[in-house]
Amino acid sequence: MPPPIFIASRGSALALAQSNNVLRQCRSAFPEIAFEIKIIKTTGDKLQTASLSKEGENLPKGLFTKELEVALLANEADLAVHSLKDLPTELPDGLALGAIGNRADVRDVLIYRADAKRGFKAGTAIADFPQGATIGTSSTRRKSQLLAHRPDLKIVEHRGNVLTRIEKLASRAELDAIVLAAAGLGRLNFHITSDGKLTGEGIPAGILVTVLEPEVMLPCVGQGAIGIETRAQDERIAAICERLNHPATQHCVTAERAFLAAMGGGCQSPVAAYAEIIGGQIRLRAVSFRDGPVKRGEATRPINEAAELGRQMAERLTQ
Repeated sequence: MPPPIFIASRGSALALAQSNNVLRQCRSAFPEIAFEIKIIKTTGDKLQTASLSKEGENLPKGLFTKELEVALLANEADLAVHSLKDLPTELPDGLALGAIGNRADVRDVLIYRADAKRGFKAGTAIADFPQGATIGTSSTRRKSQLLAHRPDLKIVEHRGNVLTRIEKLASRAELDAIVLAAAGLGRLNFHITSDGKLTGEGIPAGILVTVLEPEVMLPCVGQGAIGIETRAQDERIAAICERLNHPATQHCVTAERAFLAAMGGGCQSPVAAYAEIIGGQIRLRAVSFRDGPVKRGEATRPINEAAELGRQMAERLTQ
């Protein structure tokens, strides 16, 4: 029997949910191989109280990936499962992005308490919040887009795992709303009901959700996609990754990541991009809040020119 394949994962509830999904796919596709998850704590996990969005701070890249990459290079793990939005566009020598899973919902969601006195009811939009409302997020991308819609909003730092963030929202009257990724909610088996309520194990009563379409808030590069990092020349693992890869998602995130790389930014850069395949072409929408006034762009190219599309967009938004 071949030796087991070790899947490196962060220890958060969301990371484990993602890794267990990959584990199920691997066991289904390769029942003759043993697969095991190896939990590794990353620098980002250890810095839960640190700010990731303070202007002027030069934060290290790979906050949520470095230790998993060390395990790969040391042959202590064979696959590393990442939220692709956390994975830097430049990988260490000897490592490669082996596969990209089928993308989940790319959209962000606005989460808030039902409150008749404040006017918070199902379907409340960003425009409906009272003057000076307080919204929590640790993302510069989300902060910039929220303030573009509503310059009067007060944006505060809000970190922690998904359920912890929602519990803080439920218990802190001074916090009116938070913004999270729809994909993360789904992977944790939290559900948005038809009447706009958020349900699931541990979710406090009275929590409502408004989905933010890309026209309102463009998602982070790679949002909703799972990236599987491997050693570059490991043919055994490459064969496994071939079964895990979703080509359409791969083309789209290739355009997005090429844009981010050409912009010179990381996962906390105030830029956003979202690519879709439409009629055999890739359409890329992007926005940048770097270096002065906001810049937006949209462009379309053939699928096999995904990387060129991303670089073209970055050039346009940096002129």
